[in-house]
Amino acid sequence: MNEEELDIPDENEEEQGLYEHYRVTADKGQALLRIDKFLMNRIENATRSKIQQAAENGNILVNDKPVKSNYKVKPHDTITIVLSHPPREIELIPQNIPINVVYEDNDLIIINKQPGMVVHPGYGNYKGTLVNALVYHFQNLPVSNSGATLETTAQSATSAGLRPGLVHRLDKNTSGIMVVAKSEIAMTKLAKDFFDRNLDRIYIALVWGDFTEESGTVTGNIGRHLRDRKLMAVYPEGSETGKHAVTHYRVLERFGYVTLIECKLETGRTHQIRAHMQHIGHSLFNDDTYGGNRILKGTTFAKYKQFVDNCFALLPRHALHAKSLGFNHPITGKYIHFDSELPADMQAAITKWRGYANSNAAEE
Repeated sequence: MNEEELDIPDENEEEQGLYEHYRVTADKGQALLRIDKFLMNRIENATRSKIQQAAENGNILVNDKPVKSNYKVKPHDTITIVLSHPPREIELIPQNIPINVVYEDNDLIIINKQPGMVVHPGYGNYKGTLVNALVYHFQNLPVSNSGATLETTAQSATSAGLRPGLVHRLDKNTSGIMVVAKSEIAMTKLAKDFFDRNLDRIYIALVWGDFTEESGTVTGNIGRHLRDRKLMAVYPEGSETGKHAVTHYRVLERFGYVTLIECKLETGRTHQIRAHMQHIGHSLFNDDTYGGNRILKGTTFAKYKQFVDNCFALLPRHALHAKSLGFNHPITGKYIHFDSELPADMQAAITKWRGYANSNAAEE
């Protein structure tokens, strides 16, 4: 929800019905927190001043009763935002945005998504997304609006919810291989494959720190952070909070202070690799959401800091690439597999770290 969504109606307008724009129920473990802070953590692009204005005007309800901005949210509270105008529907505007099509047949498309591209429209991103490109380049893609196989954010779930051809998604700053369905039957079968985990997904990540082992597995439920809903947190396996998640990793190359790893997913949770790696002390390099955009390992020398800053400049996003995807074709049943090269920004950062590690080794 952006500021436009929280505009206060003119007091001279005729009385109209109120429309629900947002609804959420606080978790059972929710700590007492002011509702303006609670909603800022939940709603992307909403400012605290606009939230406070909405509360003062009676547009924020808790358990169907208006509250002020200093109200403390409690476990199981149901918070709604109601306004005098209906929610803005997201129009899928075709845009001639280049996309890298790796493969296409009558039933599916394989795309190598570039970093920085948002997958589908949502509040704050009505244009310039992969979906805008898809509806321009491909006609009559099947539409999913259930979200059953998608890890959606609260703000996108309250929008029109239309995602032509999409059966999964990648974060804005994650690059790599995605599959898009071109027919209804392909969409149904691919969605089931993702839900049942009947596919092979390999990611490449550059993470902070060195590993004592060559490979390992991270198991832990992933769910929304109790205080900051834009983050995912890892909870104990078997707990009632979050969803079961398993990430297998393998060391590909060691650079001393950072390590290049391969990740294989058993599950597909929101921010799974990013949250799991942070959980075990290996945040992704330059991940500004999970703490990897600062120096986590290394020396205190100014020269080293400059080196890391130069690497950040080469790779101005978190270092994660969906390298390959394999699955049974939804129509033929034949196993198909698609691979991709690392994008230029990741390659540049890896090359720089490799040179740094080699020069340190030569000096020893």
